[in-house]
Amino acid sequence: MVFDITEYGQQTGCPTASSRYLPIADHGLIGDLRTVALVGTNGTIDWYCCPRFDAPSVFGSILDAERGGSFELATDVPARTRQFYFPDTNVLITRFSSADGAGEIQDFMPVVDESRDSVRHRLIRRVRCVRGTLPFTARVAPRFGYGAEPHTASLQGDRVLFESRSLSLALTSTVPLECDGQDVRSRFKLLEGESAVFALDRVGDEIALLGCARREAGAEFEATVRFWRKWLSASRYHGRWREMVQRSALTLKLLTYAPTGAIVAAATTSLPEAVGRERNWDYRYMWVRDAAFCVYALLRLGFTSEAEAFMGFLSEHCIMCEDGPAGPLQIMYGIDGRRDLAERELTHLEGYLGSSPVRVGNGAVNQLQLDIYGALIDSVYLYDKWGHPISSDHWDEVGYLVNWVCDHWDQPDEGIWEIRAGRQSFLYSRLMCWVAIERAIRMANRRGLPADLPRWRSSRDAIYRQIMARGWSRQRGAFAQRLDHDALDASVLMMPLAKFISPVDPKWLATLDALKAELVSDSLVYRYDPFLSSDGLPGTEGTFSICSFWYVEALTRAGRLEEARLAFEKMLTYSNHLGLYAEEIGPTGEQLGNFPQAFTHLSLISAAFNLDRALG
Repeated sequence: MVFDITEYGQQTGCPTASSRYLPIADHGLIGDLRTVALVGTNGTIDWYCCPRFDAPSVFGSILDAERGGSFELATDVPARTRQFYFPDTNVLITRFSSADGAGEIQDFMPVVDESRDSVRHRLIRRVRCVRGTLPFTARVAPRFGYGAEPHTASLQGDRVLFESRSLSLALTSTVPLECDGQDVRSRFKLLEGESAVFALDRVGDEIALLGCARREAGAEFEATVRFWRKWLSASRYHGRWREMVQRSALTLKLLTYAPTGAIVAAATTSLPEAVGRERNWDYRYMWVRDAAFCVYALLRLGFTSEAEAFMGFLSEHCIMCEDGPAGPLQIMYGIDGRRDLAERELTHLEGYLGSSPVRVGNGAVNQLQLDIYGALIDSVYLYDKWGHPISSDHWDEVGYLVNWVCDHWDQPDEGIWEIRAGRQSFLYSRLMCWVAIERAIRMANRRGLPADLPRWRSSRDAIYRQIMARGWSRQRGAFAQRLDHDALDASVLMMPLAKFISPVDPKWLATLDALKAELVSDSLVYRYDPFLSSDGLPGTEGTFSICSFWYVEALTRAGRLEEARLAFEKMLTYSNHLGLYAEEIGPTGEQLGNFPQAFTHLSLISAAFNLDRALG
């Protein structure tokens, strides 16, 4: 399972490729609840899509250092850099320290009215010299349409207008700008106490141009800080790992598309699960599973409005739509509810560190993944319990889904890991079908809601018996990945978390030990062994961080608190300098996959919450 870096160098013939790309972990995230930008520790914005998460990139040098486009801003002398978030906010500070002085860049995106789809989008970069004297240099080089759409740049007073066929942006600044018709450059020096401001705005016929005075930028900074602190103040978590939990909550909020309530799986596309390989996917969409688990995590912390918005999204765009080829639910939707997410490759981009292909859209959209019904109905159950009582219309929708699950649970599917090797009978899919029916029965009993309870109980019990009879591998002495097979899979860690089996049941404890022996490496958990469990894709991958946090929670529920706490503390050391996680962790501790990933942060919140409670 270990990727050979020397093999990658031989493959690409480009031993200096790494010098053109920052490590994935060397980034911070800013956003306005409609889109996000990645800011490197070197001060460069190398990922930004406007005006939404899933729009074509404007800055995409993280996927192609030459053709992707970027917004560079840094000192013009050698300097050490550090990054941190302004406390309790998503305002990112990048500090530069040199022999002659110290300065910082404050990067943020003002949040407009959450309730509407505003046409305005603004990215502000405020540069300050806090000690001595520092020279700075800036280069703004947008490349519209994933670097494939031509554009022009024209200097108009104190601003530059970038125009392409599909999008226009205006750059305003308090320092002189030089324009060559495509890119913009600026060199300026700041004395102690002085500042400069750059603002990048979406413009158009219906959008008035804004200025970028220092006073205006200061007011925007203060308003953005107030917004994030007010939102975070609703958190009810005050446990041992408050800082990491709050950062995870702030990250999940950044991955929310406010106009519809959709939550994207990650901020990026095509960051590789193994460098130099082809496991590169577009995660800028709303996976039902991921979003439902996010709702669980946010509800745990006291954020009910996000859950309410997600329920509204599901009701409007998903549940009562005409059944598709894989049932009433797709596994994912566009952030606006669209169902067509056709996958294509951008062959003109080389990919991060040569990891091609770069993909947009996602071909897994039409897969059958039965587990999503359990994730969704579990989130409805928790919303009904911790948020607001379920409405009669929502209950009708739940009943419709549960009846469909009763009819279709006993069939193969592509499973939680979205394999591309044909449908199989995955234990996890059966487990979550059991969850879907069991949680619906709980709601019906607690609230006295109408339901075909005899039928639901019969299906629930049939699933349980099948898992216990055919999901248990006598050869391995553990619950297996698939029915009537012996390969192990970390997804079964959800069995006690979903309350399917007692966390101290002898069969479960034997499974936990088997997983530890085969899939756990110093607290890091592989989701499965790709050589024993063919997924239809070449190559290997890193450890899956959500599985590592599931492992912590499983140990916690089994009463193995010392093991759980040590594993959790180790996992915290694998975050980046800001407390952010990608999807996976590589053999030398590097972040791999799309970044940051919602799945990882929601599982961190759940593990921290339950471990903290168990420790007392």
